[in-house]
Amino acid sequence: EALRLYTHVADQGYDAGQYHLGMCHVTGNGTAHDEVRATRLFRKVAKQGLVEAQTSLATCFAVGAGVVQDDEEAVKLCTQAVEQGFAPAQLQLGSYHAKGKGGLAQNDEEAVKLYRQAADQGYAAGQHALGDSYMRGNGVPLDETRAARLFRQAADQGFNLAQS
Repeated sequence: EALRLYTHVADQGYDAGQYHLGMCHVTGNGTAHDEVRATRLFRKVAKQGLVEAQTSLATCFAVGAGVVQDDEEAVKLCTQAVEQGFAPAQLQLGSYHAKGKGGLAQNDEEAVKLYRQAADQGYAAGQHALGDSYMRGNGVPLDETRAARLFRQAADQGFNLAQS
């Protein structure tokens, strides 16, 4: 039923419908798993500025799902979503800085800045990444107390990695 509704709304040109239809194709939820079709849908709505599509398309480029793997394109798409304040993109771009991927120099301080932006929005994965930075002293002074507080905030939201 959801697939039918997403298809109907997507056919009418609604970007959210096109994005959700793309997600159905990525996951195979209610339809055949088709990464190429998903990336075509994501690309279309990413150009319209939908941050979810920009970030999902960035992930596709990062792992080569439905497109040729291209970390630099992933960085470009994440940056567009970060400029709109989208927490999942902040986390993803932060990880590129931390690893020095996608044409970016390895930069823990820039990674922490992006993780903090995501964490400040209450994004559990961002809280966990920032906590991990404090736990390891990457880009910030080592602070196990602050790390534990951030891990607890993420765990309280059900973020599994923070619950162990």
